[in-house]
Amino acid sequence: MVRLLSAWRRELVCRDAVALMTDYLEGALSPRRRARLERHLAGCDGCEEYLRQMRITIEVLGRVEPEDLPAEARDELVELFLRFQDEGDDEGGA
Repeated sequence: MVRLLSAWRRELVCRDAVALMTDYLEGALSPRRRARLERHLAGCDGCEEYLRQMRITIEVLGRVEPEDLPAEARDELVELFLRFQDEGDDEGGA
């Protein structure tokens, strides 16, 4: 339990911040997580630039809903995401 609390209190690293960006842009973060991310962004030029680029991409390309994609494309994206999650689990150790 102490390990979980210390992980929650530590500052975000860029990898954690990037993982929260989509929820941040969609207004889906809890107030606490939003505040943690905004503290990180205030001190990290790289993540601030990443967020700026995401906003520009959304503005230029608009929004794509899952039903707008062909079923094959959705399946490939889900498979890619699951592989990405598995790789992240391997790096973090269990």
